[in-house]
Amino acid sequence: MDQINIAVVDDHELFREGIILVLRQIRGFNVVFNAARGNDFLEYLQTSKPDVVLMDINMPGMNGVETTLKALQKHPDLKVIAVTMLSDTLHSMQMIEAGVKGFVLKKGNKNELRQAVTEVFNGGNYFSQEILQTLASRSLRNPRSNNQFTNRELEVLDLVCKGFTSQEIADKLFISAKTVEGHRTNIFQKANVRNIAALIVWALQNNFLTME
Repeated sequence: MDQINIAVVDDHELFREGIILVLRQIRGFNVVFNAARGNDFLEYLQTSKPDVVLMDINMPGMNGVETTLKALQKHPDLKVIAVTMLSDTLHSMQMIEAGVKGFVLKKGNKNELRQAVTEVFNGGNYFSQEILQTLASRSLRNPRSNNQFTNRELEVLDLVCKGFTSQEIADKLFISAKTVEGHRTNIFQKANVRNIAALIVWALQNNFLTME
């Protein structure tokens, strides 16, 4: 397993120290930076870039949403996981819009944290089942009433939400990766979303995807 360099941004000192302690117990995980403020993290990004960021949402001054937006403007490929309370659905939706790759709950355990960081590091998305249920019950935006997907688009939609890459989808469906990208573009337009995290929530809301 490759070493995963992780940054932790959270204004609650006891929680931040606790999650760092847990991360350091996981083989292959390396905490390279931690901060209580979004501004400090953005300054760190001037010279360094971690593999994965665990980002608190509610922080004084610059909150997690604004910090994530600014961080992704500088490094669009930065992989951010939101760390949240189950009740904070409004800001969770805003974090999806900002471009996070997943969510973990502050009450989550070591195994969930390991899975979230590993999956996001490897290019996937991770959502706590509890946060998925909560997000899926809320409206991300007004859905379109004329979302007519072709059978092929439905196949691609399912595989995209399950974390498969365009090349993996192409191999499964015996089509070209370029064709898959075309279907992905159409799906995002019809669903009126901009990223995979938002697409997953939209698909759950509109019964195109079920939680196992």
